[in-house]
Amino acid sequence: MRRVAWRLVPILGLGYFCNLLDRANIAMAAPSMNADFKFSATVYGFGAGVLYLGYLVGEIPSNLLLSKIGARIWIARILISWGIASGLTAFIWNEWSFYGVRVLLGLAEAGFFPGVVLYMTWWFPSAYRTRILAMFYSSIVISLIIGPPIGTLLLHLDGVFGLRGWQWLFLVEMLPSIVMCVVIWFYLTDRPADAHWLTPEQRAWLSERLQAERQQRESIRRFTLVQSFCSPKILMLTLAYFCHNVSQQALVFFMPLIVKGLGVSPNLVGVVSGIPFAFALIAMNYWGRHSDKTGERTWHLAGGWLLCAAGMGACILIGGSHPVALMCALCFAAMGTWCAPVVFWSIPSAMLTGTAAAGGIAMINAIGNLGGWVGPWLFGVAKDATGSDNVALLCLASGSLVAAVAALAAGHDRRMENIPDRGF
Repeated sequence: MRRVAWRLVPILGLGYFCNLLDRANIAMAAPSMNADFKFSATVYGFGAGVLYLGYLVGEIPSNLLLSKIGARIWIARILISWGIASGLTAFIWNEWSFYGVRVLLGLAEAGFFPGVVLYMTWWFPSAYRTRILAMFYSSIVISLIIGPPIGTLLLHLDGVFGLRGWQWLFLVEMLPSIVMCVVIWFYLTDRPADAHWLTPEQRAWLSERLQAERQQRESIRRFTLVQSFCSPKILMLTLAYFCHNVSQQALVFFMPLIVKGLGVSPNLVGVVSGIPFAFALIAMNYWGRHSDKTGERTWHLAGGWLLCAAGMGACILIGGSHPVALMCALCFAAMGTWCAPVVFWSIPSAMLTGTAAAGGIAMINAIGNLGGWVGPWLFGVAKDATGSDNVALLCLASGSLVAAVAALAAGHDRRMENIPDRGF
């Protein structure tokens, strides 16, 4: 399992690093881009999140195709598509072109994350899956730590060849995705049976263990594709993930603007914005390992969202008059919002198998990610209406609180993961 982890997770993690870089770089471009086009916080928030409309349309077909075609070819296709779409953001000319290119980016990216979650069920037994997801998610948080400083440097290219700094940001940051398309094409392996880099004994052991887990789950409950769309537990998990994204994505997209509002120098906004995510990186890896070690999922999941809600609530109470205390509260909010999803995906992936897993995981991600559209838009509307971050943060805190309640209501049947962990 150690060999499998070191072979696959870095490749997939680098792909997701590029994904977050291309999806969230809009946050670094926002101050100058909004000024150039006179975008309000409402316009920016709507446009930042509208890419999830593309997710809604494309996620389920994409995951079903990945299940049929194979991960190597399909994930490579996704990478080059979203790299090109992200680069096109450099050439928007008004709010409608901004909305259009963000929807195109969503369509191009659709299927990457649920595809990776599905792919991990092909390789990692459930006893390893949460810590592996934490390792994978680390690439997202790393991109949020080092992405803003990189973005700050690229913004200094303002005026080179007649382009604005925010245009250079999109053009340069599309290149890593195109490079990773080639890497995944040559180095990703679809199934354990095809892994020439494992010994025959290792391939046989892993294939047999994964098959035994699948048989155990299906002996308890076997879902068809249609049943995976209608199951009350899956629908409750979808609601929880929707509310999670309301708070998480708004926090990501508006973090530089919140930090700038504290009076931080423009040259330091990127660095300071990365501090909460550095704490989240440490917390999420500990949380994922602890969940695997104890075998407990539900309270690990709900606990992360409750911590996020508490952190955002503290931000409201503190206000902008105490910048250090406010930054501490943002750190707690970021830790909570990133600890939760590494546990979340172990629950549906332990319930669903085969085509039901491909479709059900994609449905949760597609509908749940609409919260990533609602959250930034809602934050922008509240900020424009009140002139303050407080009401907006209250909305986000409410999203995390509802997500925690939904997670507790959904629960988790631990029999689905009742095979001992051999450790690595």
